[in-house]
Amino acid sequence: MADLNEPVLPGTAATDYERYLRTDELLALQKTPEEVSHRDEHLFQTVHQSSELWLKLACLEIESATALIGQDRAAAATRLVRRASDAMLLITNQLGMLEHMSPVDYAVVRTALGHGAGFDSPGFRRVHRVSPALGEAFEAMVRRRGLSIIDVYERGYELEDLYQLAEQLVTWDERAVLWRFQHLKTVERIIGATVIGTQGTPVEVLGKRIDVRFFPELWLVRDEITRRSQRTTDGHGR
Repeated sequence: MADLNEPVLPGTAATDYERYLRTDELLALQKTPEEVSHRDEHLFQTVHQSSELWLKLACLEIESATALIGQDRAAAATRLVRRASDAMLLITNQLGMLEHMSPVDYAVVRTALGHGAGFDSPGFRRVHRVSPALGEAFEAMVRRRGLSIIDVYERGYELEDLYQLAEQLVTWDERAVLWRFQHLKTVERIIGATVIGTQGTPVEVLGKRIDVRFFPELWLVRDEITRRSQRTTDGHGR
């Protein structure tokens, strides 16, 4: 009988768990205690490295969802966008871990960052690259069905698959905004609100980049629904 404790996957680690997850390589990515300028570098690296993993997954799901929308598979795309949105929620929540660093301690950690800044994050850049394509694919699918965005909302349960997908796109958009907002507040809490960042960018500039909307039409349709409702109400009141 085979020994189920013996690894069968390729690799040199002691167990299949370690070989599959490549834990030797993963856990070697952080600085050693001898290499850090301050012990809180371990906290800083853990938060940001894990965020990059979640962002990579989220963007893979967004790209797959975009392809599914191109095949008119709205329900399948909805599931993947929901998963991506939950990944975004995770990385937003874990930013709170950085609040365990005092401003004085971070000032030491910052010396190890060189010119590194959040704008250089591969995950951040990829989110902004893949999201517009998702919105374009959704709008194209709506047009293929001979509909408009407001039709998706006004015809309700009749277009349930499109409605649910539209709302998941709004959730993805909203959580990206909240992620940027939480990042700004974390930065302000740790280094201040009126100082210069590692790449020479004033912190207050971050505030102007928070409310970027990937899917403006899905936000504007709410204005139109409200205006139509108000016109109807005003008409009944006369």
